[in-house]
Amino acid sequence: MADREATNATFAVDLTNCDREPIHVLGAVQPFGFLIALTADWLVSRVSANSAEFIGLSPDDMLGKPIHALLDGEAIHALRNRITLLRGPDSVERLFSIPLMAGGPAFDVAVHFSGPLVVVEAEPAAHGEMEASSTVRSMVARLAQADGMAAFLRDGARQVRALTGFDRVMVYRFADAGDGEVVAEALKPGIDSFFGLHYPASDIPAQARALYMRNIFRVIADVKAPPVPIVPQLDPNGAALDMSLCLTRAVSPIHIEYLRNMGVGASLSISIIVEGKLWGLFACHHYAPRLPTFAQRSAAELFGQIFSMMLESRERGETAAYEGKARQVADRLLSAVAQDHDLLSNARWLGDIIFDTIPADGVGVYIDGQMTFSGLAPDEPAFAAIVSMMNRVAASQVYTTANLSAVLPDAAAYADRVSGLLAIPLSRRPRDYVVLFRAEQLRSVRWAGNPEKAIEYGPNGPRLTPRKSFEQWSQLVKGTALAFTPAELRVAEALRTALLEVILRLSDSADAERRRAHEKQELLIAELNHRVRNILSLIRGLLSQTRDSAQSVDEFIGTLESRVHALARAHDQITADRWSPARLYDLIEVESGAYLGERSDRVKLSGPNVLLTPGCFTVLALVIHEMLTNAAKYGALSDNGSVKIAWRVDGDGSLLIDWTESGGPAVVAPTRRGFGSTVIERSIPYDLGGHAEINYRLAGIEAHFCIPSTHVVSVLPDVVGSDRAKPVAAVEPGLLKGRNVLLVEDNMIIAMDGEDALRDLGAEVMTVASVGRAREAIAIQPVDLAVLDFNLGHENSLPIAELLAERGVPFIFATGYGDGLELPARFEGVTLLKKPYSGATLAQALTPVVGAAG
Repeated sequence: MADREATNATFAVDLTNCDREPIHVLGAVQPFGFLIALTADWLVSRVSANSAEFIGLSPDDMLGKPIHALLDGEAIHALRNRITLLRGPDSVERLFSIPLMAGGPAFDVAVHFSGPLVVVEAEPAAHGEMEASSTVRSMVARLAQADGMAAFLRDGARQVRALTGFDRVMVYRFADAGDGEVVAEALKPGIDSFFGLHYPASDIPAQARALYMRNIFRVIADVKAPPVPIVPQLDPNGAALDMSLCLTRAVSPIHIEYLRNMGVGASLSISIIVEGKLWGLFACHHYAPRLPTFAQRSAAELFGQIFSMMLESRERGETAAYEGKARQVADRLLSAVAQDHDLLSNARWLGDIIFDTIPADGVGVYIDGQMTFSGLAPDEPAFAAIVSMMNRVAASQVYTTANLSAVLPDAAAYADRVSGLLAIPLSRRPRDYVVLFRAEQLRSVRWAGNPEKAIEYGPNGPRLTPRKSFEQWSQLVKGTALAFTPAELRVAEALRTALLEVILRLSDSADAERRRAHEKQELLIAELNHRVRNILSLIRGLLSQTRDSAQSVDEFIGTLESRVHALARAHDQITADRWSPARLYDLIEVESGAYLGERSDRVKLSGPNVLLTPGCFTVLALVIHEMLTNAAKYGALSDNGSVKIAWRVDGDGSLLIDWTESGGPAVVAPTRRGFGSTVIERSIPYDLGGHAEINYRLAGIEAHFCIPSTHVVSVLPDVVGSDRAKPVAAVEPGLLKGRNVLLVEDNMIIAMDGEDALRDLGAEVMTVASVGRAREAIAIQPVDLAVLDFNLGHENSLPIAELLAERGVPFIFATGYGDGLELPARFEGVTLLKKPYSGATLAQALTPVVGAAG
């Protein structure tokens, strides 16, 4: 089939113990020509032993002689001129029909360098030599008309057969693994076809394939002809002549045995080199000795080189057309991904796009540990194992295999779905992939002999023995998929690069967004810190001023509690829509309803629908609270009177508020100025830059307030008043007597306050701070009722609510989120107790729950 030979120097030692004569390997030529090796000073260094047959001189007569003593001066001149044309280490030059000796016959000659020596090979010139250039030109013209790759390869084989006259000419193509297949053939009628047969890689070892790259043309004229040795066998340094480029070089006895086993009498091979790699061979067999003329062989060699270039051009054309279509698909994919990053996680969409250019049976996507699949694919544990394997072998490169179970043995379990894959990494670190899967492709491979018996040990030592059977042998190939082609791999690499660019661009955008979010968060934290500090300072001031004006501890607690709740109600309204402006109407309605309960209808309101800034709203809430408190304790609302609050917006946009009390007891101006009076008279001028005036008239208090226009956001169309706050129901003193109440609160101070309020209502209280502790408490002791703080730091109380609901135990949620808390649908009817809460508001929230529970 093909040469099993290599450079003589490489294999001289390995094969000296063969049952064949070592001289056959160390240096020998075929008997159709002879060889002369010349030193730099043109002395004969070595010759082939058959020199006398051609020039009438024995080796002993030639060795050490100057070349001019052997050859004619004209021949020497022609050789020198031809040698000057040699370029590169593997260059060979030829001369046709040149007489080497005066009056002697004509020879066809080839010259090349072998290390420091010039090697001259000659064989008798044939009569009636063909004109190689015109012959090859017509061959190439016919070849160019071939339509399609199969016709091109087939016509190439026909042209070589017509030129050389061999019985069989095969186009033999190498696979990536080194094995090969006969992909085209031209035959003499009556000869068995080898078309479609596969040959194992061992038939043409790697060293022989490397030699085919250097010496693209080889001929064996007669398999049975004895080789002619080179004299002397070794030079004075003990080195054999490197005959890698010799046209007449004999081949190893192993290859001769290989050809004899096939019944071949002569062989010829022409290397097909595409893009600097050995694509395949023209392998020619004849079933009798045959030696094409020197001119025919030179023409065949030239044709092989042009064929290689035309094949490369055709493959590039097909690849360019394919990759052009692939680029259009890739552009569409990348454009879509750039608009919607989530498409990368959509396996079905990716498959629909990519399969147009890289056919596959399924696709899997692995991004940040999340997996999606479409088509034939492994399950999630298997895919995770595949990703782990790829991270080890090729984390940042396109990776492909047609036999997954060979690299991942566990994959044999799902080989029917996934036997081959092509992985496109989506990140520079080993993490994210788009993986195309190809299913097992059961196929019958016809081998020229059993490939499992490709190599044996010979009877006389460790040497390779060729296979002795070349009958067709079929093998059912399992566990492998159709391999991804080099063009498909190039498309995958282009996709990888482009997707990385898009992802990096998206990542840059995400980084910028994260920076903006971080800056915004820092600003919000600073603003929150500022507000918290202001609130703490305000509460500290409330504590101090209330303490100074209170006559007893109970009065102190009650007054402070009412003021804190007034602030809380104001904050609920301005934070309900993310710290946005709020309505004056709502402020007065909520405050009067919460504080006065059923008496709130005695507060008459009139005025336009004014929106105030959050800062103004908080200040005004305390002022209104203090005014209502005074009216309820000492003024019109302490008796059967009423309060009229009217407001308007003047020409410059300022808000004017008039407060008028009537129908109450006679008013006497206070003799002592307390904190409440100070808040009323100084808050608006001090905090808002406005004006406040209060008059203690005998018929009732009159007050006038002016809020500058900078605090008035807008005046909306009139809207009928908001819902009044529910009146505070009277609390039964022993509301929770004899009941076990579970209080879940993660803040110790709030928990202590809640415990006191529940005990005042007669409850037995169990207080815990986490979900786990709550489960333990419920398991230890029966619970009749529960108050659950919704937010417990890193967790929430929903699991406790679920457990209580299963047991039929009523409960309420306490929250600092106010009405902004979003509960699951199953808990939408649960009462929400807003923080901060007092004993009264806690009792108010629990009363309907206790009543429903019975």
